[in-house]
Amino acid sequence: MAGARTARVRPRLSPFMIGVRSDALVKMARFPSEEWTKLYAEKLNANKSYEDAGKNWEGAITFVVQKDSALDKDAFIYLDLYHGKCRDAKFSLTESDLPTPEYKYAGPYGNWRKLINKEIDPIQGLLTGKFKLQGSMMKIMRFTKAAKEMVNTTASVQTES
Repeated sequence: MAGARTARVRPRLSPFMIGVRSDALVKMARFPSEEWTKLYAEKLNANKSYEDAGKNWEGAITFVVQKDSALDKDAFIYLDLYHGKCRDAKFSLTESDLPTPEYKYAGPYGNWRKLINKEIDPIQGLLTGKFKLQGSMMKIMRFTKAAKEMVNTTASVQTES
């Protein structure tokens, strides 16, 4: 056909995507996972409130996410925290793969989900037995604002349900 024009096909965009740059799309990660751990460390290092609250903190912590009806095996998130920054973050399904931390904060997966959703305060979680701490409670109690900022940071990581 002489003179026929080729139609330009435009990809269909969701009405929610119009005007959103592709580099502005938010990554979602499953909790617990290596991807979630890396995103969390990035967000923690970008959190000025955490940096201020943890400026005198020195010590690594491992979050122990214990299996329950919604999670079939334990998971471990190691964070090397120093003066308001996370120097290293590692995820593993085997605790022995990680460096030995000064602290462990442990609880069932269901309680971790409540913590991430800000339904449980980290210190109240300890006091009510929803979480267990290995390490100096005295030192942790001096850094309750840093602990709360760590929880606030979890909410900024886009987490899959």
